[in-house]
Order: sequence, then C-alpha cells, then structure tokens
Amino acid sequence: MTVSVRLAHAFAEFSVDLDFQAPPGVTVLFGPSGSGKSTVLNAVAGLLRPDAGRIAVDDIVLTDTARRLFVPPHRRRLGVIFQDGRLFPHLTVRQNLRYGRRFAPRGPGSTSEASVVEMLGIGALLDRAPATLSGGERQRVAIGRALLSEPRLILADEPLSALDGERKAEIMPYLERLRDELRVSMLYVSHSSAEVARIATTVVTMDRGRITRIGPAAEVLSDPALAGRGRDAGAVIEARITRHHDDGVTELDAGGVPLFLPHLPAAAPGDRMRLRIAAQDVMLAHDRPEGLSALNMLPGQVESLRDEGDVVLVRLTTPAGPILSRITRRSARQLGVAPGAAMTAIVKSLSHDQGDIGAPLH
Repeated sequence: MTVSVRLAHAFAEFSVDLDFQAPPGVTVLFGPSGSGKSTVLNAVAGLLRPDAGRIAVDDIVLTDTARRLFVPPHRRRLGVIFQDGRLFPHLTVRQNLRYGRRFAPRGPGSTSEASVVEMLGIGALLDRAPATLSGGERQRVAIGRALLSEPRLILADEPLSALDGERKAEIMPYLERLRDELRVSMLYVSHSSAEVARIATTVVTMDRGRITRIGPAAEVLSDPALAGRGRDAGAVIEARITRHHDDGVTELDAGGVPLFLPHLPAAAPGDRMRLRIAAQDVMLAHDRPEGLSALNMLPGQVESLRDEGDVVLVRLTTPAGPILSRITRRSARQLGVAPGAAMTAIVKSLSHDQGDIGAPLH
C-alpha cells in the first residue's frame, strides 16, 4: 500500500509544505511537537482541507485541490487510532468494534471479528463499557475497531503517548503484529525515538512543517545529524535468535557477530528481532579488550563524528549495521577516534531497556 502526499497549507503562525511517498509498511512521521506531523495525518484523514495538494492511497485519489476533488472522511476507508482511543462511551466494547464494520465494504470481509478479538486478547471485555477499561485495554479496542473497518490504511496519531510505560509495553506487540502478521500499512505519528525504532519500516523526519529526511528506519535513526540527547540517540539493528543458554542469557546473531541479551522467553531460535541500542550504552575501545564483564563486542570502523560540545557522537560501521556511541570529547581525543579508525563497540548485555527490544519479525 503506497501513500502519496503532496501538501501545502498555511496557518496563522505556521505553514506546512512537503511532498513524499510512503512505501508499504509502517511509515512514521517523526519530529518534535509543532513540526506538522498531525497536520499531515489530518489532511490524509480528510479532517483538513489543504490550501493545495494531492493525496492518494495506491491509485485511489482522496484529495486533489487542482481538480477540486475531496473525498469525505467517512468514505476514505481509513482506520484511525487516536491518542486516547476515543471509544463511544454509550456503547459496549462489542458495539464499538462492530461500529467499525459500518465503514467496511459490503460483502464478506477479510478480517473476522473473532480473529481480531483473539489477536487483541479482548474476549473478556466485550460486554464492558469503555469507562471500565484501562488505558491499554481502550487502545486495544480502538485498534480492533480500526481493523474491522477493512481500511486501505491505518492512521495512528501518537497512539501510545497517553499511556504509562507499562501500558506502552502492553500495546506495542499488537502494533507489531499488525505490521508483521497482517501486513497492514500504517501512517504513524510519534516523537519517541524508542517507539519509532520498534515500529517503523520507513521514517519521515519533520521540522517546522518541512521534511528533513526520509528513508529506512535503521538508516535514518542512526544518522548523527538527527540524533537526540540521552537515550533518544541510538541505532537500530536486526538480529536472529540462535539459542537460549541455561544461565539465563539469549544469544543472537547480528551480521555474523554474537550478541547476548537477558533471556527472551517469547522468542524462539530462528526468530528475527529488532533491537535498539542507545548511544549512551556503547563504549569504544581499540581492538577487542580482555577482562571485561561486557559480553557484546562489535568490531567496526568510524564513519563520522559529530561534536556536541563536551561530548562526541560517533557513528561506526559494523557487521550488524551502523552503531552510534556517545563519548566525551576527552575520550575521543585519547583514543584517537577519527573517520576510518578501527574501533570495537562494547555494549552491556543488561543495558537494554525492554522497550528497546522488538517482537520477532516475520
């Protein structure tokens, strides 16, 4: 499902002017608050009539200002997941789910209510009112309602931003299943690097209504020029589970290099995982150091450096993919870190936040 967006729109103190193509998969609009992400989503949803532009999903044109074409929101066949779920309070969970069917094409659908209920684990909630649900439960129901509308595309407007860390961890696997098992294309808004790293196949970075970068998630998120501060800076790699060890460690293969994580009970040997490695969790060394407790060591070559004052953000090319490391300027000088230098990236196996580990890729 390819999405084509060309959009120009002026507000009182802000304007959006952009043009991009989103390939099949999950395309994340990524950037700080006020960068125009939700404006794009509203225009695709038909909640905003742009001053000028053309929006199409595959060969279905939804908006074309040059032709004065504007398909009403309820006829666009787009599933929308908002920050707060926005379930109808006077309807039960079952009735909210079935409301989505009102917008599906007539005839037997490809997605059954029973399969959606099972996948989202909401069978016990069907007769309850939305007011009695937790935030995570409401979002699961919202996902189900969107799916049952048989959408051409799902629009997700920061669907996890209103949830705490535990609830976010509850919902993310369901979004990953939409991407990997159901192959549902999504246009997804977020300003969380960790969230983007787990869900995105393509990233469109935005700032003040303009696109600053577009490309595969692993490449865009490891660009030092776009990296944030703290744990916001990090790279994304894919690795294959090779085995679970008896001492509580799971071994993965990342481009021929072994990586070790705390036991991942939900993963089986052969599964491919997506792993985000925060730049602050990566140390650098010459050669392969001995006598360290760290298990994960990736040989690499320095590709570039970005000066951030007292610290330096280093991008390395490794067999597992690009890796970022944030070290002090003094450390960089003492180590002789420079483009082309051979270095070893050292990552603690216990440093990974559970939210940085994606579900098995299919």
